[in-house]
Amino acid sequence: MNAGARRYRGQYRRFVIAAAQIAVLGASVPVLADAPHLKLALGDETQIVFEPKRDACDGHDVPDVNARAFRDAGNNVVMFALHDVNRALRGKDIASVKIDCRVVYKSSFSANPAAYDYQSWIAATWTDNGKDIAAIIHHEFHGDRNGLCNVPKDKAAMGCWFNTLIAANSTDGGASFQKLSSPVVASSPFKQDVDQGRHRGFFNPSNIVSSGGYKYFFSNTTGWPGQQFGACLFRSSEPGKPNSWYAFDGKAFSIRYADPYGPPHTLPAQCKPISPFPVAPGAVVRQRGSGLWLAVVQAWKDEKFFPVSGFYYATSRDLIAWSEPRLLFATKTLFDNACGADRLNSYPSILDEQAKTRNFEDVGEEAWLYYASMRVDGCSHTGDRTLIRRKITIRAAGPTR
Repeated sequence: MNAGARRYRGQYRRFVIAAAQIAVLGASVPVLADAPHLKLALGDETQIVFEPKRDACDGHDVPDVNARAFRDAGNNVVMFALHDVNRALRGKDIASVKIDCRVVYKSSFSANPAAYDYQSWIAATWTDNGKDIAAIIHHEFHGDRNGLCNVPKDKAAMGCWFNTLIAANSTDGGASFQKLSSPVVASSPFKQDVDQGRHRGFFNPSNIVSSGGYKYFFSNTTGWPGQQFGACLFRSSEPGKPNSWYAFDGKAFSIRYADPYGPPHTLPAQCKPISPFPVAPGAVVRQRGSGLWLAVVQAWKDEKFFPVSGFYYATSRDLIAWSEPRLLFATKTLFDNACGADRLNSYPSILDEQAKTRNFEDVGEEAWLYYASMRVDGCSHTGDRTLIRRKITIRAAGPTR
């Protein structure tokens, strides 16, 4: 993927701000000002996980999604954190992962939006046994590149972007993934030619976590008439089945988003955005000592929750009601104007080398903050990106039960 295309993907994050600053928190699940919380501290120890100039198999290998990891059936670590030519980082543990040049999943740039086969990023994974892997794919269709765009050329890049979450499964421990025949996990309830002029759909899912017999993840939507912009929470008892995922409506997990290119269906009710997240958290983990859920999210400066741009964290007992966010790392991100910055930092995730769960959904009192650090050229994003990890400490800072 060339540098121009990478800059184009960055436009999505900046455009999010204009769409969300007024609406995102107005009707969301409210935050808990007096919620129990954890205290995170960012340490000085920093390590390079993946450096394209040193490690890449080809020009497609750049950090471009939040780091996700699981242990396969042989107890080796498999991590996804790169681009749409999906390759895994593998190793005996998190500290030793290196790129495997085998392509495990790649879309064909199909011009048919109903095929869900244009550009795909493995964005979340789940496995119970290390052999059978369920993946949620961030899928992009760009009508402007396929003669299917009806907005002015200068607005086409964003205005004809249609995004869908789809499912792909692996039966060989993540050595290969196959898109399911009816793959839609979450979609806007209309086709890509509807409401052009802005990016539409569901984007950038969090990792998948398990609680009470169900699996959960967050994803943000840009909304539509009847659906507010924000981060929505999804639940399933069978994560490998795309039609088993239901979104939270404020009271129950009742909303199923059907394939807009499939049989006619009833317009779904509104999923209830979860505060304080302006977009889906980059990662959600449970802290072993306290039992609290911990989420990290990148955010732009606003007048309510985020006094500066950067990475923030919040805590929860139930994945629905969250504490007010606290700053972890002040930094410009892909949401910010790049002018004047040497680098931007984005795609935060939290992983613990000592995680007790196969899917790295838990952390102790120490863990690693993973993120992509990106060089800026003038006011433009570039493809010069490095996957970094930085040690963090996690302590209880209030009542936890």
